[in-house]
Amino acid sequence: MSSSQTSSSSTDGAQAAGRPDAEAPFPGLMDVTCPVSVRLGSSSLSVRSCLALKPHSIIRLQQPVGVDLDVCVLDVVIAHAEVAIVDDSTSIRLTDVAVPGADEVER
Repeated sequence: MSSSQTSSSSTDGAQAAGRPDAEAPFPGLMDVTCPVSVRLGSSSLSVRSCLALKPHSIIRLQQPVGVDLDVCVLDVVIAHAEVAIVDDSTSIRLTDVAVPGADEVER
């Protein structure tokens, strides 16, 4: 999905949320904020290994190099993304977005 399509669909959603005649089933919920997290990867460590961690320790992740990041809302994966640098901040660029009703975002 190109960034222009993503921008346009998010803009359309914002405009629809601002109208009283929006087609959203619950227009009052459109301004509720949800925590969004971006997962780089995961690993499992024993308590002994966790207690041995110190600055410059390396934790090996299960994901191979080049795999997209998981974008989660309330621990549910809603999209995949890649790291992007915008001006002086680290950002993400969505590469795949979940389709409503689908069990999981496909890679």
